Amino acid sequence: MQEHRYTNHLIHESSPYLLQHAHNPVNWYPWGEEALELAKKEKKLIIVSIGYAACHWCHVMEKESFEDTTVANLMNKYYISIKVDREERPDVDQVYMDAAQVLTGRGGWPLNVIALPDGRPIFAGTYFTKQQWIKVLKGVQEFYEKNPEKALEQAMQVAVGVKRLNTITKVSEESQFDKKTLETAAHDWVKALDERLGGRRGNIKFPMPKSYRVLLEYAALNNDQKAQQAVLTTFDNMAAGGIYDHIGGGFARYSTDAYWHVPHFEKMLYDNAQLLALYSDAYRLTGQQRYRHVVEETIAFCNRELRAPENAYYSSLDADSEGEEGKYYVWSATEVDSLLGDKSAIFKAYYDIKANGNWEAGKNVLRVVASVDELANKFGLTREQVEQTIDEGKQLLFTAREQRVRPGLDDKILTSWNGLMLSGLAAAYQATGREVHRQSALALGDFIWQKMWDRKHLYRNYKNGRATISGFLDDYTFVIEGYIDLYQITFDETWLHRAAELMEVLNTRFWDEKNGLYRFKSRDDDPLYVDKAVIEDNVIPAGNSAMAINLFKLGHLLDNHAWLARGDSMLAIARGYMAQHAAFYYNWLQLYQYRVVAPFEVAIVGPEYDILRQQLAARYLPATMLLGGAEEGTLALLQGKYKPGKTYIYVCVNKTCQLPVQEVEAAWRQMIELRK
Repeated sequence: MQEHRYTNHLIHESSPYLLQHAHNPVNWYPWGEEALELAKKEKKLIIVSIGYAACHWCHVMEKESFEDTTVANLMNKYYISIKVDREERPDVDQVYMDAAQVLTGRGGWPLNVIALPDGRPIFAGTYFTKQQWIKVLKGVQEFYEKNPEKALEQAMQVAVGVKRLNTITKVSEESQFDKKTLETAAHDWVKALDERLGGRRGNIKFPMPKSYRVLLEYAALNNDQKAQQAVLTTFDNMAAGGIYDHIGGGFARYSTDAYWHVPHFEKMLYDNAQLLALYSDAYRLTGQQRYRHVVEETIAFCNRELRAPENAYYSSLDADSEGEEGKYYVWSATEVDSLLGDKSAIFKAYYDIKANGNWEAGKNVLRVVASVDELANKFGLTREQVEQTIDEGKQLLFTAREQRVRPGLDDKILTSWNGLMLSGLAAAYQATGREVHRQSALALGDFIWQKMWDRKHLYRNYKNGRATISGFLDDYTFVIEGYIDLYQITFDETWLHRAAELMEVLNTRFWDEKNGLYRFKSRDDDPLYVDKAVIEDNVIPAGNSAMAINLFKLGHLLDNHAWLARGDSMLAIARGYMAQHAAFYYNWLQLYQYRVVAPFEVAIVGPEYDILRQQLAARYLPATMLLGGAEEGTLALLQGKYKPGKTYIYVCVNKTCQLPVQEVEAAWRQMIELRK
């Protein structure tokens, strides 16, 4: 067993990111009462240093500064130092990231904040070199020692600024939902997209899976060909680019260029879970096999590299291996030649593999730059021969890559990200009909219910058989959403009842009557220096926007008018933001769409329900809720629809149904006719 010269308070934590720092000479504490009380008692400033396991520059700053005894001695003498895993504690991360925005106008990770003993920040920054960090440590301490009144004034100003950032005006009057507002918001959004390369214009490109899923739904419901083409262009370029792992499946966090070529190589569960749903929709809409391949390869990646023995999914893979970013994923032309022999020319032409490298010197990030037909013509082969050569080459490179030193795994299980994976697996099952995906989703749903929920609280994290952090709004929200999706692929009402049970906890402990939104933290948990209610959608949707959609769907399925009304009141608050910046309030646009054009309620009742449900779900069904079962069950929408020995499909809008039919094609024609 390795002996360590230093061990600090992080040694008892389960987060891999915190454990990485457990043997730093810095006397780190985890976020909690012990550290906060000690700071007050000793009247010391607090350092709150926030990062995550897959963060490249977090590792760099650790090596340069936090492993250095000179730096550690300064931190230990003058500060109480707290390390935070932002993925475990998004509540802490959000309020201190807001402080960084107020103080510096920018943010990022690692996030290093210095606060008064009561937790109110007075200084914030991101990555610092060793010398810069030493200068900061000395300078802030000297400022606090000589100017305590100014430090207090600074803290008060920052708190006011953060509060202003989080001020959302409650709307009291009833909101009207009109198509013009919807169309104007969507058109402005589409104008900001890169018509040639996809995604938003800019030199760095992030997949924004749910946002493009919403825009695809809008395009289909409104016959907006320009919007649809913009979204499909994005799908195609992401899947062809280096951001997609062509050898092992799955997507990296973002590309560092406008071409989706060179990724920041970390691979996150939350990205891949949402991208599963996105490419499932693309496959259902177009029938293009390339989209199905992305779905299957991404699931294979998640199951192979992120799946825990208990059927849940770990958080992420690091960008680095052997201390070098991307080393696990890149190839030299010489390596490819030695592995593929006389077939390497086709493979290299397809994936843009060059002798001098297409990224750094001699290093190639695989990306698709030629079509199979082009290569067939160039090399005098059939399409089938080219495809076989590429597939065999991928397998050979995969086998060789398995021998390399792997990137680090963050093996904590986060509830909200697994909730997103529930929805991703459910969408994949709908698109492909593969029972293995439905079983994976059901096993994950059961894991969350058995291990993360104690019938009173949903927990945020799980590792080594323990769940220790109270769940946040996102955790409840995405599990509820996932459970609604599990009902859609099974018609087992157990999932709706579980979703409703979680909803009641949210309504009791998280609802804030004063601002008409859900708090990020339960009122039962220790407060931070400012309350936080988020409505802006990012790479992961806001908890409030996702909850508003959950209220709409569950309200319909369970005939709960109070939930429907609450969703409308929340949408009224967000409407103005959505109208101006739809790309960053995309979930609200989706709900607004549902209020302009009511979704279908498609009931399938009878002994063949599962077969017909899957046949229908294999088609792209924007704004559609599926329900049913072998018999009527308990849902109000199903009452009176069971006919012994027969299976009928009822296409309904606002509880008004067309004549029942027995074939999916007939139901589909009814849906097309109603959408005209």
